[in-house]
Amino acid sequence: MAGDDDTRRRPSRRAVLEARCAELEARNAALEVEKRHYQWLAESTTDLISRHARDGTFLYASRAARDLLGYDPEELIGASAYDLFHPADLADLLNKSPRVYYHDGFYQQTYRFRARDGHYVWLETTSRTRRDPATGELLDILCVSRDVGRRIRAEANRERLARVVESTTDYVLFVDGQERLFYSNEAARRLLSLPREGGDARLEQAYTPASLAELREIVLPAVARYGSWSGELEMCGPRGPVPVLSVVLAHRGPGAEPDHLSLLNRDIGLRKAAEAQARRHQEQIAHANRLATTGELASNIAHELNQPLGAIANYASGALGQLAADPCRPAGDLKLPLTRISDQVQRLAERLRHIRTFVRKGQTRPRPVVLAEVVDAACRLCEWQYHQAGVRLAHELAATLPRVQADPVALEQVLVNLLLNALEASRDHPGADRVEIRAQRTGPREVTFTVGDRGPGIAAGDSERIFAPFHSTRPDGLGMGLAISHSLMEAMGGRLALAPDDGSGGATFAGTLLTEPTPP
Repeated sequence: MAGDDDTRRRPSRRAVLEARCAELEARNAALEVEKRHYQWLAESTTDLISRHARDGTFLYASRAARDLLGYDPEELIGASAYDLFHPADLADLLNKSPRVYYHDGFYQQTYRFRARDGHYVWLETTSRTRRDPATGELLDILCVSRDVGRRIRAEANRERLARVVESTTDYVLFVDGQERLFYSNEAARRLLSLPREGGDARLEQAYTPASLAELREIVLPAVARYGSWSGELEMCGPRGPVPVLSVVLAHRGPGAEPDHLSLLNRDIGLRKAAEAQARRHQEQIAHANRLATTGELASNIAHELNQPLGAIANYASGALGQLAADPCRPAGDLKLPLTRISDQVQRLAERLRHIRTFVRKGQTRPRPVVLAEVVDAACRLCEWQYHQAGVRLAHELAATLPRVQADPVALEQVLVNLLLNALEASRDHPGADRVEIRAQRTGPREVTFTVGDRGPGIAAGDSERIFAPFHSTRPDGLGMGLAISHSLMEAMGGRLALAPDDGSGGATFAGTLLTEPTPP
């Protein structure tokens, strides 16, 4: 009976087989689901998934072939991938040892592949070989290919830019947040005597102390806020400071370090030398113009000297007459004539200093000056000519005008040129009996003075070239006075222009100067 019970409890062979069959069917169903899942992944990815025979023949291609290459997957089946390689890239692949792409089982290749329309697409393919576990025979090659054309073009652009940066004559530096120079191009390495690789160069080795202080205090904060800065600095050179026009840029974008900077420096030494030569040439011309103007003012200068000399002679003659009449006269009685003589000597010395300063050759150095004082000095130089011509010279400037940025001698020269031109325009012209100098504030940091006459005015054809060198409306004029005046005003940071005709006749010239900076 016990044996019969054991027989009934033990599963029958049929039941075991049925259970195993059910288990296999469930496993196959799961595998089928997983297969469809992987197939869906293969067909959905934007990368081209393909399977190849040993000779490169397509055995399978995913739908991405349509988007990447323009081929339907079915068109590629049976075609050799090697036939679509760019010839140069195929030769590069086949020249490698077969162990790389057959025996090692895994390799990566970047190459050009011909699309359906004939153009080549840059692909990066990762391949893996599959072999029979028993025999080791190569079964097929599985490949995943990705379009890397954009990356290849970006790398080519970067390479071209890197070659341009390396070969340019500008001094290019890359600096990090600790002021360490982690790159310098060939021109900068030659200038600063830096090694091509490595080294521990610092920003302080590249710039002079003054420029380094400007970089730290002004430039770097400006770049941190605005992203860029440009201006003039000085770099350290083997023969002294090198003036450069610098552009400082912050490194921004994906992957960029926030505290890294590029410093592009262009040598402007030749430009600076040319500008200095032009300034010296301008100063020589301006000096010659002052000498010529002094010749025109000779009668006024003689009058300026004769007045104090005549007064001195009169007071000295009076004192000598008193002594002749009474040799024992107390010395205190001569105090008044001697004081008057001393005053006239001081006046004479002041006039001589003024004339000497006016004709002296020197650089134009703008500084804060009182406009009314310069106008008074220019009018004193010209007043004798105006007196002889019977033309009134009027100038009334407001005492509230701020000081202007100007070189007093250069500004006086501009005013004298304008006053003499106005006088010539007024000679023998009916009703031209007055020349006026006025000044007013025309902006937050601007003062404009005008010199106007009542002469015949400037012809329409001459107004466009009135400031051109050697252009003159006077038969005996050199045509340099207005040209030099225009250049001097620009050298002082101002400008000189012919004011628009307001219909009252005559000509009016307007000079504009900056006022001195106001303290914060």
